[in-house]
Amino acid sequence: MADQKRTGATPDWEDLRVFLALGRHGSLSAAARALSVNHATISRRIQALEDSLGRKLVDRRPEGYALTPEGRRVLTAAGEMEAAAQTLSRAGDDDAPRGLVRVNAPPALAQAFVIGRLATLPALHPGLDVDLATDLRSVSLDRHKADIAIRLGRPADGDFIAKLLGVMGFGFYGTAPLCERHGRADADEQARAGRAAESPVFIGFDEANADMPEAAWLARRFPRARVAFRADNQMAQATAARTGAGLALLPHYIGRQVPDLFPCDLGPVPEPREIWLLIRGRDRRDLPIRTVAEYLIRVFEEERALFAV
Repeated sequence: MADQKRTGATPDWEDLRVFLALGRHGSLSAAARALSVNHATISRRIQALEDSLGRKLVDRRPEGYALTPEGRRVLTAAGEMEAAAQTLSRAGDDDAPRGLVRVNAPPALAQAFVIGRLATLPALHPGLDVDLATDLRSVSLDRHKADIAIRLGRPADGDFIAKLLGVMGFGFYGTAPLCERHGRADADEQARAGRAAESPVFIGFDEANADMPEAAWLARRFPRARVAFRADNQMAQATAARTGAGLALLPHYIGRQVPDLFPCDLGPVPEPREIWLLIRGRDRRDLPIRTVAEYLIRVFEEERALFAV
């Protein structure tokens, strides 16, 4: 009888918050870590939410918890409730954006472009704080590890609002002496003189990131070339290229900004890659997130030529 009385009752927000964490993180352990509670608390809250709604929200399996179709619907509704509550709390009486916005971007793009532009935004909006994470591997918007994500390549389907920021072209860059030695014109001259062109030495990605598109392309294009120096991101590679250690395949926005680097014509380069900005669909009315997103869209548009082929 007690369970029947609870059925249809207004759910406890703390129960919903725990359910959101379970749905986003996918396991009892990950949800417990995210909320800094123990497994028993997660289980108890999920059971209480199911009792209050009178619905089965999760299947308890040996390998873990899986959302039922009803659970997925409740997860969507709970996320919208969370977004609405957040929106109410993140704008002051003067309609100024307030609160923390977490942005995720690839490390080279963050270091060479985003940081210098985005760091000026909190001064324009004193109530706005920005947390910029620079991860080579994408972090999850669904799990709320970021509010705004800048991605290379067209985003996969999902409940996201995606905006194309621009197109990123590539080129080979190095010191002036290396570019003169290995440029296409010099190679053609050596061929006419009957001499074998000197094979260029490169700077590239480390072994842990050998599957990055640019690393794979370089390995196919120059399969026997020496890679004299390796680093985990292209900004570090550009710094190494300044020493004359080798030529680096870089996005133009890096090569054109780093002092003492010059473009080298070695022939074909990788296809340009699209740069996209993503936010969750339910955050489109969140003033701080919208403020940061619109600012990023504007600065990429203003400096489009820096990236262009």
